[in-house]
Amino acid sequence: MALNNSHRALGRARTPLLPARRAAAGAGGAAVLGSVLLGTAFTGGAHANDLALMEDSSSQSTAAEQAPAADTAPSSAETSAETLRRGDSGASVEQLQSALNDRGADLPVTGFFGSMTEDAVQDVQSSAGIAVDGVVGPDTRAALEGGSGSVDSGSEATISTTSAPAGGAAVSTASTSTSGNAIVDAARTALGTPYAWGESSLSGMDCSGLVAYAYGQAGIDVPRTSSQQAAAGQSISQSELQPGDLVVWPGHIAIYSGDGKIIDASGSKQQVVEREIWGNPTDFVTYR
Repeated sequence: MALNNSHRALGRARTPLLPARRAAAGAGGAAVLGSVLLGTAFTGGAHANDLALMEDSSSQSTAAEQAPAADTAPSSAETSAETLRRGDSGASVEQLQSALNDRGADLPVTGFFGSMTEDAVQDVQSSAGIAVDGVVGPDTRAALEGGSGSVDSGSEATISTTSAPAGGAAVSTASTSTSGNAIVDAARTALGTPYAWGESSLSGMDCSGLVAYAYGQAGIDVPRTSSQQAAAGQSISQSELQPGDLVVWPGHIAIYSGDGKIIDASGSKQQVVEREIWGNPTDFVTYR
């Protein structure tokens, strides 16, 4: 079947979805991709399944990287109170990740509090001799700011107030082309894995589950659903795609593997496959 790839002009042209996506990301990274996602009717296959995944929180109860539903996302008042835990997202999490990196951790600053961020927080808590619960409250904050909870005792750090660039997550030196290759390598280990809605392991996975799995193997925390994954990253043009970046359709997401190809958990093929970019993607996203 002929491919109908969309090709964009060189440069840093943004897609029409960007303002809506930025607004979604500003609300905590858990909103859908504006009216395009909600107003586009896709029935069957990976598209409908991934949209349903967002609406059926009970089906995600065993997902290791499950993000909170939109109506439970932390408010700005909550994050300003400096209590952060797994599943939170936003500028306060970016600041936390930067502070943990200054203490010796090696986290991509994505603004999403996932398992790797939780592990780094627990390391600080253990070193400080305080409760090891992975929750950043007053005691953990004091350990970070005062030095008693330092992962690297030779450094001093406070929570940075520098926010992420508009439209995307801050970029850490750990998120390089090496990370992109690691993401692709991890995704290729999943080739042939059966399509399973709501799952994210080598026994079965859906499109966003593949992204969560491959990024997790590369040490990068991302949200669990396709819309959240797209909203949490930075929109780029198709010409700027590098291996490991994401290609987005309404209700579906894939990992760019290079040379015009993607790796995705295909609902129509019922397995993880590597193939040419198909149809008309609506966005291209990077965590670099």
